Amino acid sequence: MNSVLPEQIELDKKLKVLDRLKDRLADHEEEMIDLRAELEQFEAQYTMQVGRLYAEQDEVDALIAEEELKLVPDDEEIKRKVEELRRRAEESAERARAAEEHEAGEWVPTAEAKKAYHDLARIIHPDLALDAAEKDRRHGLMAELNQAYSSRDQQRLNKLVHDYRNSPDLVKGDSVGDELVRAIRQIYQVRRRLIELVDEKQKLVSSELFDLHLRVNAEAAEGRDLLKQMSGRAQVHITKSKRRLLNLQNVNAAQEEYVKEKFGMDIEDFRKN
Repeated sequence: MNSVLPEQIELDKKLKVLDRLKDRLADHEEEMIDLRAELEQFEAQYTMQVGRLYAEQDEVDALIAEEELKLVPDDEEIKRKVEELRRRAEESAERARAAEEHEAGEWVPTAEAKKAYHDLARIIHPDLALDAAEKDRRHGLMAELNQAYSSRDQQRLNKLVHDYRNSPDLVKGDSVGDELVRAIRQIYQVRRRLIELVDEKQKLVSSELFDLHLRVNAEAAEGRDLLKQMSGRAQVHITKSKRRLLNLQNVNAAQEEYVKEKFGMDIEDFRKN
């Protein structure tokens, strides 16, 4: 009668636990990459419809502050205001440019892509590695997998799955004791990664961007376009600000013209005297 070693019985239990955890980990990683892509797409949509108008508003605000500084050039508070508004305008313009360059196709991964991602992620995940070198190698593989998935490259996904399934890395030859230690460590690492993913998801769904995304979807379900409403209000505000800017420019132009006619010099030279 062949008796089964206690270590083998325990190993079998641990491997079953690990197998279930691998599925959960692959599901959570897939969920997060979908969520990130969805929010990235929405952010690009928001920036194109609303954010670019806010960028325009920031630029007008900076120009207004610069015109105000011309009226009181020694006012340190206005100088600081000009610097801050100019910095904000440049940052807003950069975000708007980035959104214009973003290719915002609708993120709808196919069932085939989801299966391929799940199958490979549960095998190559970096948190299944037991040493630094293997972890680094798996990080590279995982990055390649994420790139193929997010770019909807089904052919590349299939090739990655095929190549790794036929990899000599999957050949096992260690003792039962070593296998048991490996399984215990992998279970610990996978559980730790699952906690990290839960925390990451919580941060994303607690963000202002995600909240706006939900509100936009809720309004759309009622037949209303929240982003269009926001852009309309932004355009009204920009129009008012541009009128204020024009008034300030006219005041400064009139002041410069008066000094030129009265004293025959530029206003900067006049203030130095």
